[in-house]
Amino acid sequence: MSGVIGNLIIQLLSGAAGSSLLAKFISQLNLGPLGNIITGALGGVGGGNILGSILGAGTAAATGGGDFGSVLTQIVGGGVGGPILTAIVALIRNAVAKKSA
Repeated sequence: MSGVIGNLIIQLLSGAAGSSLLAKFISQLNLGPLGNIITGALGGVGGGNILGSILGAGTAAATGGGDFGSVLTQIVGGGVGGPILTAIVALIRNAVAKKSA
């Protein structure tokens, strides 16, 4: 498995997990199981890529190196990016629902 695919899987899983935890603890930001997974996974990929670019962890993974720091960067970036995107989407959904009510 190449480093890029491995990073993508880590980001998807950590983003979905972080989003599900957010929804469990803050019910106003719950988009339902499928909504939490989708927004969390997308946000996880975005967050993981942004953090990897900032810290330079993407270069080690792209060249085939999968050191602990690179993996940890992808987990943290995905675990933070997923809940952030889920919260943004949920807040927009709640604002639109409030306007139409």
